[in-house]
Amino acid sequence: MLAPVRTLAPANMPVSLAEAKAHLRVDHDDHDDLITAQIRAATAWLDGYAGILGRALVTQTWRQDLAGFTDHLTLPVSPVIAIVSVSYVDAGNVQQVLDASAYNLFADARGAHVALRPGQSWPVTFRRADAVSVTFTAGYGAAADVPEPIRQAILLIVQRLFDGADTEIDIAIERTVHALIAPYRKSPL
Repeated sequence: MLAPVRTLAPANMPVSLAEAKAHLRVDHDDHDDLITAQIRAATAWLDGYAGILGRALVTQTWRQDLAGFTDHLTLPVSPVIAIVSVSYVDAGNVQQVLDASAYNLFADARGAHVALRPGQSWPVTFRRADAVSVTFTAGYGAAADVPEPIRQAILLIVQRLFDGADTEIDIAIERTVHALIAPYRKSPL
């Protein structure tokens, strides 16, 4: 399975500049660019396929390419909101879009996946690494819908970046961040 590709980034970050400035007790605009960059860095550390949570935070669109159809087409970024499309390269090497009535989106303890509806069958595909593409929307929704422990972890990471190094504070913040995000990680700490 190929790594998923984000095709549409989120419209905004899970934490706003105003929220971060309030958390940092900054009441001027001198550091806005720096704080915005730190919010992006903290979010990137957590968000998406490459983030340590393996989750999409704010709504975004992803594409997962697969070598062919299987019983379950696993979607590696969660939570999945909806399937945008399932396309495939047919036996004649021509791109096709599968009718949405042929499949359903399912989610269980292992994550989200696409499976056939009863009485349906997968079409034959051309032999190639990206014969099947599932495009899907993932995330919790808007920034305000991101679970509060994740939002608080982002604020603490921004605080750590903004304040600089202090070993005792760094250790306390790191432990707190890991405790806040632990329930949301795809794999245990």
